[in-house]
Amino acid sequence: MSALYDKMVNVIEQKVTPIAGKIGQQKYVTSIRDGFIAALPFMIVGSFMLVFIFPPFSPDTSWGFAQSWLNFSDTYREQLMLPFNLSMGIMTIFISVGIGSSLARHHNLDPVTTGLLSLMAFLLVAAPLQADGSMSMQYFSGQGIFTAIITALYATEVYAYLKRNNITIKLPPEVPTGVARSFEILIPVMAIILTLHPLNLFIEAKTGMIIPEAIMALVQPLVAASDSLPAVLLAVLVCQILWFAGIHGALIVTGIMNPFWMANLSVNQAAMAAGEVIPHIFVQGFWDHYLLIGGVGSTLPLAFLLMRSKAVHLRTIGKMGSVPAIFNINEPILFGAPIIMNPVFFLPFILVPMINATLAWFALDMGLVERVVSLTPWTTPGPIGASWAANWAFSPVIMCFICMAMSAVMYLPFLKAYEKTLLDQEAAQESKDKEAAGQPATA
Repeated sequence: MSALYDKMVNVIEQKVTPIAGKIGQQKYVTSIRDGFIAALPFMIVGSFMLVFIFPPFSPDTSWGFAQSWLNFSDTYREQLMLPFNLSMGIMTIFISVGIGSSLARHHNLDPVTTGLLSLMAFLLVAAPLQADGSMSMQYFSGQGIFTAIITALYATEVYAYLKRNNITIKLPPEVPTGVARSFEILIPVMAIILTLHPLNLFIEAKTGMIIPEAIMALVQPLVAASDSLPAVLLAVLVCQILWFAGIHGALIVTGIMNPFWMANLSVNQAAMAAGEVIPHIFVQGFWDHYLLIGGVGSTLPLAFLLMRSKAVHLRTIGKMGSVPAIFNINEPILFGAPIIMNPVFFLPFILVPMINATLAWFALDMGLVERVVSLTPWTTPGPIGASWAANWAFSPVIMCFICMAMSAVMYLPFLKAYEKTLLDQEAAQESKDKEAAGQPATA
């Protein structure tokens, strides 16, 4: 067993860690991740509005307060939808600016100017004029996410290339910086218009689809595949292995999955607004509140178990790490116990979130638990976040507690084995200390 573990660690250190490190530091991956993080506050607030727009009460309820809320929502539905439409409904605008601004820093470009250039590139292909002269907003929500990513990366790279090769309008040093920057961006703006607009017209003439439609048609199989149990298990496995090696696997996995999660969440919200069945299961709320309860590895139950440990070290770590773990921050547990690179905890650390993922998947798939329709802060405590994400349904709370109980059951035997090792070490150290002090050692 020891030889197998050593071989596994060598593979992780020599093969997995270098590749994961390069992916995690790759400028496009970090820029996309940062772009979604920048847009996150707007999307969370917009999702929260769904609670007021669609209160969690049955239409035939006899409770006066619930009836009043439902009537208020029906009467003022259009006004209540405005904050949602101007946040989640235009998420791609925030994402486009965020990605462009983040990638600009890798090229030493002005983030504000580059973010606006990225936004223009997105609007150029994703906001066609309709017959009445108005601008279509169809692709401002989840359907335009992949277009926003591609156009932001393209616009920023074009700007960086032109500046790197001095293909810009330069003004004398005496000209104010803001004015000089405005003229510097003129050629990149022209380059974006002269490339993306003709390309969009060409694709529309040949396929009958504008660029966002064509992109969604191409990635649709990937979007569909991302919402499957194998995709969930693969994402969890990669995340856990990287974390066990000391690499922030969640940042890498969420950076890759965010576009798919947001696209699926947008569809779920549209279905909810239309009174239809919620189609997608694997979105961020599922990941955060069933698989990462207390942080990566679902270690909140483990933190509570540590608080009752007979080993002083583990008990101290449990007391110190329990409160942060309630808010899904578990670095004190991961590095204090430790779990990272600790062979005793390898199996439960990998298997706990995978088993929870399987249980939660089938519960949602069979309709026993309501599906996610809201975006929640990842620091929201598990049961509360699970309910919030499903528009304050109660069944996700039960599912979350089931996952926590399963986590505790799986972690307990491995914790006991590790605790016995530490107790033996503590007893040996105490014996040495007494001998050094000239006192007789006790058994």
